[in-house]
Amino acid sequence: MSKAGLDPLAGARGPDDPAVDVYLTGQVFLDIIFTGLDSAPVRGTESWARGMGMSPGGVANMATALARLGLRTSLSAAFGDDMYGDYSREALELGEGIDLAQSRTVPGWHSPVTVSMAYEGERTMVTHGHEAPAPEEPDPACPPRSRAAIASLAPGRPQTWVAQAARHGSRIFGDVGWDETGRWDLDDLPDLAHCEAFLPNAAEAMAYTRTDSPRAAAHRLAERVPLVVVTMGADGAYAVDSAAGVTAEVPAISVEALDPTGAGDVFVAGFVTGTLAGWPLADRLALAGLTAALSVQEFGGSQSAPSWAEIGSWWDRVRKVPDQDPVALRRYAFLDALVPCTARPWPLRRAVPTIGFRAGGVRGA
Repeated sequence: MSKAGLDPLAGARGPDDPAVDVYLTGQVFLDIIFTGLDSAPVRGTESWARGMGMSPGGVANMATALARLGLRTSLSAAFGDDMYGDYSREALELGEGIDLAQSRTVPGWHSPVTVSMAYEGERTMVTHGHEAPAPEEPDPACPPRSRAAIASLAPGRPQTWVAQAARHGSRIFGDVGWDETGRWDLDDLPDLAHCEAFLPNAAEAMAYTRTDSPRAAAHRLAERVPLVVVTMGADGAYAVDSAAGVTAEVPAISVEALDPTGAGDVFVAGFVTGTLAGWPLADRLALAGLTAALSVQEFGGSQSAPSWAEIGSWWDRVRKVPDQDPVALRRYAFLDALVPCTARPWPLRRAVPTIGFRAGGVRGA
């Protein structure tokens, strides 16, 4: 299922292992991204963008990030039977090698669309869409047997598939969004009981634990979940593995951020990859932070997710920069055994796909 050239789990695979490495489900949006804006749009005026692209968004951001890191990824999602749905399916299945056997096409349902405007390292988004109608009958083969599953936890909304996947041996990684109810009560997240790992950001972690620092919040959450990772934006990430009795912290990589869309999803994908490969906690955090940092240097969500070629290109470049901090370089030394031997020149630029050029192949706008 994976089209990536590097398999980070090659040394861990056995004949009786599941065919799927990671299963996830959620809503796919068609993202239309305007780039090259000098400032935020002003009411009553027309703004011209110097660039535009389209790519699948929503849960597709994380699915693409996982696939580009070499994990065999299965996505369950609804797709409209319109042109946007066809494009998203093709981009994910043929372009990224993501297994969509658990997905479905809904006749007469139009694809959700998000317009994103990126400027000054920030973004403004407008979305239109309706929730897809529920399938008439649940698929007995869903979720498939997998090494891991990623669940987006929401207050008061248990998902039956999470418990089912856990019973079948999947390692559950949970992330969470902002609690619109304002309760910030961990008991409102029943699926947290099935999670091996929980990956909130600093604001979410502190709100749920009533603490005043991300590190204190991580330790408090580790009383309920074996492995907790708290992302701290420009301050990096902090993790507590209560089962192993270890902690780790990795600072963020300083980059020129063009568009933060999907960076959190890319971080989760990197951390899941390192965890399934059995890496030390610090190496997992380092890969996750690096992939997220590389992603914000490009526009778009799924399109900005780095592959091993981009990771190798970055590693090749930073080792050649004079006066590097040797401690910082050692933090990423594990990449020596992973990245391609002949890295492409840095920086890499990926064309932004548009629907308008289908007949002539994928091109940038």
